[in-house]
Amino acid sequence: MTEDQVREGLAAHGRSLFARGYGCGTSGNLSARVEGGFLMSPTNVSLGRLDAAHLSRLDAAGRHIDGPAPTKESWLHLAFYRSRPQDAAVVHLHSTYAVALSCRTDLADRDALPPLTPYVVMRLGRVARVPYHRPGDGGHADVVAGLAADHRALLLVNHGPVVAGANLDEAVAAAEELEETARLFFLLEGRPHQRLTPEQVDELVRVFGRA
Repeated sequence: MTEDQVREGLAAHGRSLFARGYGCGTSGNLSARVEGGFLMSPTNVSLGRLDAAHLSRLDAAGRHIDGPAPTKESWLHLAFYRSRPQDAAVVHLHSTYAVALSCRTDLADRDALPPLTPYVVMRLGRVARVPYHRPGDGGHADVVAGLAADHRALLLVNHGPVVAGANLDEAVAAAEELEETARLFFLLEGRPHQRLTPEQVDELVRVFGRA
C-alpha cells in the first residue's frame, strides 16, 4: 500500500470505530508502519475526527518528525513494533467491555480471555494482562515488548486493549473480536455455558496457525 492509502485507512477506521462506540472523547489511538517509520493518530484528537492529511509521522527510531504531536501512547505502539516485526499496525481502544475486563482481578495473567468462540482463538490467541501504569508512562515499554513477542493482544490493567496485526484491517478486526468476546464473557457470566475445550483450541491452532 502507498502511504496515502495507509493514511486514508487510518482515518476511515478511526471514524468507523468511533461511530460504533469503540471509543469516546479523544480516547484510543491507531498506528501503522510505513516506509521509513510510522504514522500515528495525534494526541487529543478523537478517532472520529482523524484527518488523513494531519497524522503524526515518526521515523524508524520513534522520533516525531512531521505532523501534529503523536499520541502520548506512542511508546506503547513502538514497543509492539519492536517485538513484532511481522506486524504493520497497532490498535489501542478504550472499548467498554474490554476495559471492564481489564479491571477484573480474577483473570489469568497470560490467558485473560476464555475461548468462547473459534474466532477469538484464530484472531487473537491468548490475551495477556499488563500491570497498571498511568497513561503516557513509557516505563513499562520493556514489559509490553516482552509480552507482545508472544501475544498479539494485551489488556492494560484498568485501561484497555492493545492489538497488533499484519495490516490495519487485520488489527482492527482483531480488536473488534476482543471487544465482542469480552461482551460475551459478561453476558454469560453466572450462566451455564460451554467453552472450547483444549483439544478444540489445539485443532484450531493446527489448522489456522497461531494468532
